[in-house]
Amino acid sequence: MARALDLRNQPPASFQLDEADAYHWQGEAGTLLPVPRVSRVPLAMLRGIDQVRDILLRNTEQFARGHGANNALLWGARGMGKSSLVKAIHADIESRTGFERLILIEIAREDLETLPQLMRAISGQPARFIVFCDDLSFDSGETSYKSLKTILDGGLEGRPDNVLFYATSNRRHLMPRDMIENERSTAINPSEAVEEKVSLSDRFGLWLGFHNSDQDNYLAMVSGYAQYYGLAVDAETLRARAIEWAATRGARSGRVAIQLVRTLAGEEGKTA
Repeated sequence: MARALDLRNQPPASFQLDEADAYHWQGEAGTLLPVPRVSRVPLAMLRGIDQVRDILLRNTEQFARGHGANNALLWGARGMGKSSLVKAIHADIESRTGFERLILIEIAREDLETLPQLMRAISGQPARFIVFCDDLSFDSGETSYKSLKTILDGGLEGRPDNVLFYATSNRRHLMPRDMIENERSTAINPSEAVEEKVSLSDRFGLWLGFHNSDQDNYLAMVSGYAQYYGLAVDAETLRARAIEWAATRGARSGRVAIQLVRTLAGEEGKTA
């Protein structure tokens, strides 16, 4: 069983991250929990997001070589592969040579206020780290976004050279529109109040948008997944099943496409 690594009161170089290439940060306990088997799909399986895939892959490759790279915010429609892309790129780079060791650390939104503690702990390690927060957003009254702003850019300590921060969100500015509009209508200086709220997203050098899929793109994803898993269904039947499947769910996305393919694989007695 994986044992959590307690980082409290330890100098950065005193612990070993040799149990896994992915960890989950437990902020309250100040520990890193190894994740021996990450739930992810191969990079080649992700379809319909070619442009953002190439941009994020290039950015991560540069970082893994010790070169300049940017924090990244992957925002947009649900089910279009934002978190899957981060995990797939990490696995792809780890499987190739010519890079420094790259470790993926997942942090929950609720633990963001402990991010400085995590950053200090891993800054002296002989590896490079992607700290990843999935489904990042903030609601009215929350102030933890200020801690994240300080870490990403502008704080006294700042972000260590061996750390990047990747986040996914359904919101481009990480906050609901009504929260921003409320600040605009009630603040003494509306422009400054709104700027304070939306400036967090400016700390990300890369903004990668994931948009709702049209039917052609959705059908291409279904076809690609079916081919990847070697399904025997003919093209006409696959198209009809895909259109019906999307209609019953009221959406077209990579998530909807892979759910259909898993169903079809099960009908053929295969796993997916």
